[in-house]
Amino acid sequence: MPGTGVRIQPPVRPHDRREIQMAERGDESLVHTLKKVAAVLKQSEIPFALGGSFAVYAHGGHSSDHDVDFLIREADVERSLEALVAAGFRAERPPEDWLVKVFDEDRMVDLIHRPIETPVTEETFADTVVRPVDAIRMPVLSATQLMVHKLLSFSQHYCDFARGLPLARSLREQIDWERVRKETQHSPYAEAFLVLLDRLEVVPEPGTPAGEETP
Repeated sequence: MPGTGVRIQPPVRPHDRREIQMAERGDESLVHTLKKVAAVLKQSEIPFALGGSFAVYAHGGHSSDHDVDFLIREADVERSLEALVAAGFRAERPPEDWLVKVFDEDRMVDLIHRPIETPVTEETFADTVVRPVDAIRMPVLSATQLMVHKLLSFSQHYCDFARGLPLARSLREQIDWERVRKETQHSPYAEAFLVLLDRLEVVPEPGTPAGEETP
């Protein structure tokens, strides 16, 4: 609306944009595996949320990663593995104690119950949006939560800002940046990344009301 300082955004069409990006990346087989896992979890009535790069695509964004991540509660790990193995997947328990893996031939899916050292809870599932992923509707982590997870994954052992920039740029209008700053304020790596975003004018300055442009 002219003169109000509010930006009117066109409707987001995540499904259409995601399909184009998937075709470009040649990930059709991974999408098929993703759909199979989601279908099994749904049929078994196991709560879950799609995370990782495919969640970014579902919101209409871009990612530099190439993975299939589902978030589940720790209490549902055994039931999830049993259901997926019965459906033909191969299960693997890696040394890391925050996830398990299943394989559809050579295609790997991570079932994560403690991302960024924080257990998956009902609150996690409440912070999702139902999106269509190749014609199957499923809960997808919010853009804000995806950004928080990405920033808190940065550490002295892994700090590749190039992997966070596509997510931040492509989903910036859907992200609550004040919440991101608040939930990542204890991380110096997240702080440095947010300073970079500010300098690149990707995000509004701290304290700018939602929906208003920076001068």
